[in-house]
Amino acid sequence: MITLIPDVPENVAAFRASGEITKDDFESVVMPHVKAKVNTFDELNYLLLLDTDLDKFTVGAWMQDAFLGLKNLSKWNRAAIVTDKTAVQKFTDGFSAVVPGEFRGYGKDELSQAIAWCAGGNTDNH
Repeated sequence: MITLIPDVPENVAAFRASGEITKDDFESVVMPHVKAKVNTFDELNYLLLLDTDLDKFTVGAWMQDAFLGLKNLSKWNRAAIVTDKTAVQKFTDGFSAVVPGEFRGYGKDELSQAIAWCAGGNTDNH
């Protein structure tokens, strides 16, 4: 499931992925929230906290469709993927292959820095 992360700067679309991730999660949670942010701020600053293994993402053409839908829907600015170090690289590489913008991977212990970076803040240690 994908849920919104509360208490982040207004210009950041922040999500937590846990358990099994499905096409419906993208369509019902991610897409409407991203669309609202882009309509308000004319850019997308996106954060995804992965609290699940990448194999929990239901594999299929829907995932590529979801990313391409986000690409066409939004004006990417910054995207941070927050998870354990091994999974960050694989997921970020796949994500950046289909979506323009600046991407960074962060460890789970760096969530606050990732949020600040997405919002346009300065982080010294990354």
